[in-house]
Amino acid sequence: MTAELIKHLQNPSLYDHSVEQFQVIETHISWVILTGAYAYKIKKPMDFGFLNFTQLADRQFFCQEELRLNQRLTKDIYLEVLPITGTLSEPKISGDGEPIEYMLKMRQFPQSQLLSHLQSNGELTVGHIDQLSKQIAEFHITTPVVAASNELGSPETVMAPVKQNFEQIRAMLPADKAGYKQLEELEAWAQSSYERLKPILVERKANGFIRECHGDIHLNNAAILDSKVVIFDCIEFNEPFRFTDVTADIAFLIMDLEDRKLNGFANRLLNNYLEETGDYQSLLLMNFYKAYRAMVRAKVALFSLGQTTDQGVKEAILKQYYNYANLAERYTLLPLRYLLITNGVSAVGKSYISSKVVEHFGAIRLRSDRERKRLLGDGATVEALYSAEATIATYNRLYQLAKNCLQAGYGVILDAAYLKQTERTKAKLVAEEVGVPFLIIECEAPLEVIEKNLYVRIQEGNDPSDATLELIKNQMQWREPIMGDERSITVKVETDKEESIHSLIEYINHYLSFDRNKY
Repeated sequence: MTAELIKHLQNPSLYDHSVEQFQVIETHISWVILTGAYAYKIKKPMDFGFLNFTQLADRQFFCQEELRLNQRLTKDIYLEVLPITGTLSEPKISGDGEPIEYMLKMRQFPQSQLLSHLQSNGELTVGHIDQLSKQIAEFHITTPVVAASNELGSPETVMAPVKQNFEQIRAMLPADKAGYKQLEELEAWAQSSYERLKPILVERKANGFIRECHGDIHLNNAAILDSKVVIFDCIEFNEPFRFTDVTADIAFLIMDLEDRKLNGFANRLLNNYLEETGDYQSLLLMNFYKAYRAMVRAKVALFSLGQTTDQGVKEAILKQYYNYANLAERYTLLPLRYLLITNGVSAVGKSYISSKVVEHFGAIRLRSDRERKRLLGDGATVEALYSAEATIATYNRLYQLAKNCLQAGYGVILDAAYLKQTERTKAKLVAEEVGVPFLIIECEAPLEVIEKNLYVRIQEGNDPSDATLELIKNQMQWREPIMGDERSITVKVETDKEESIHSLIEYINHYLSFDRNKY
């Protein structure tokens, strides 16, 4: 197939709907013809190793797969597969005769609705991120598990594309001693990480975390449609890219956000996702998959290097390559770990404070209200949820999860009341056992603020806490004040005052920087 077909498909008489204007978007694997109301995707007859569209039958099959797979996340964009008949110079859509090509008909929407465009214009919001994280979490929970008999998702098949990346990059990367050295170091890190993580990869497959995922989630594959965030353009052409650990799927989007310097959004998305799924074990694999995804992007950038003779274009391509390679390198660095806990009665604003810590420092937030319900179930009564037995079980779960997250290389904030000194002491012991800085964030607010927070929480109905005003007043009675040695590792914040929150962030920044060399 040649550009001749694309040229002659830009004829309004071929379509059964009005055409506003034609615009062609070209990627390294497809052409997309925009008409106004609808878009038509045609696959290029290319063979990149990881995909092969050279045969017409393959292009037909993968058009149908793209339709099927994308309708899992949105039925409003992908509509039908249509045959193209006739000749290259006189094509017909759904005409008589043998097809010469196939096209996928899709609902068209303005490119300005892509989340990548919103981000470029400074219009991406936490609301978009929250919708994304919830949609992906629900998708990962419900999408089919890859059968245990299928080798995909085994450690060997996980590592195969990682190795292939380095081989393909090495063949395309222009002679550059520093570039080759960086590539060798990244390859060595990937190999050593793989050897270390192999038992986890085996366990993940056995426990059903290898699922039929999307495979290509990033801001350019998500848009606002009918006032909702929708995800589209999943990987249809390569089962190993799609039949993967759910961690690899979410890692791509996190990497994309971090590449765009949106670390606060990346941290929020990761925490929301983990709270929905409870899959904190995925943190052990996160940097491995983020580095892999960054190197996929780096490799894709190099694909177009040999297609231009323009020196300026070549320099831009190499700059893009090194941006992604440098991002992958950052994922190999030793992280700063720490354990922070909140202290205060329900509805005082602990979760708001912990969200600020997530945003500024990339902490993993573990919320007692989430884990309490994960242990007892959503149908448990308030009395059962906040019984002494349930509280002990919840805090023990928080300690174990905190230890796991710290050992995975992440800072942690435990979002819980911690009204008892014994509870705070146990948290401190976790920090000491792992060898990380520890800090108590004492949250205070006037009773009228707490009552207002509680009212708003009840009205919105989307908070995991079921605490009542009666429970809060009881908490105020049995709360054990921070005294003695605890005071030296405690910082107080007035949760209803922005200047106090700002001072808290500054204090934590200084505290963690001060203790960085100690740990």
